[in-house]
Amino acid sequence: MTNLKTTKSEQTRNRLLTAASRIFAEKGFQEATIAEICEQAKANIASVNYHFRDKETLYLESWRFAFNQELDLYPPDGGLMDDASAEQRLAGRIKSLVRRMGDENSYSFAIIHKEMAQPTRLLADILEKEINPQRLQMFALLKECLGQAASERQIQYCHASIMGQCFQLLRLKHMQGARPFRSHPSDLSDIKAFAEHVVQFSLAGIQAIRSQTLN
Repeated sequence: MTNLKTTKSEQTRNRLLTAASRIFAEKGFQEATIAEICEQAKANIASVNYHFRDKETLYLESWRFAFNQELDLYPPDGGLMDDASAEQRLAGRIKSLVRRMGDENSYSFAIIHKEMAQPTRLLADILEKEINPQRLQMFALLKECLGQAASERQIQYCHASIMGQCFQLLRLKHMQGARPFRSHPSDLSDIKAFAEHVVQFSLAGIQAIRSQTLN
């Protein structure tokens, strides 16, 4: 009997997290309501109080839930072995990132995008804890690709360039969602092609910087 109750409780919690991550991604923290989340999750408000205490905690936990689901679906290493070249491993990491951002059922980056537009500062600590390890791994790969002579500034600039290209995908998705019937100047609907472009563009830029550093 206890196991059955635990299972039902976990199912309710997961439904709340799934609904919350979707609604927070669509509306942001301020405009999302507990009532709407409960309606989509087929749960009552008491279950939110039981599992999360308040809206702020639900916000944090729904982001973490979405983020971990996306990492499971699209491993950040791109599924490559450790003995692959630095360029191959960087390409795999970029493709994983683009696929996570491009997936219609991925919500963690959409929540971050909303957070940037309407800051709550609630996510600051959790983002540092969860995303910083991914950032440091990218920095290490960039240093390998750029060469040991690369400066910290060059590494940071390359990282910013890659992330800027990836976040353009989110911006376009937001534009298309806000105005679905208006034509847009860019079509990034082919996620695989866009990921390949970001990889090619980034590796070519890194190679150019490496050549300048060696000369």
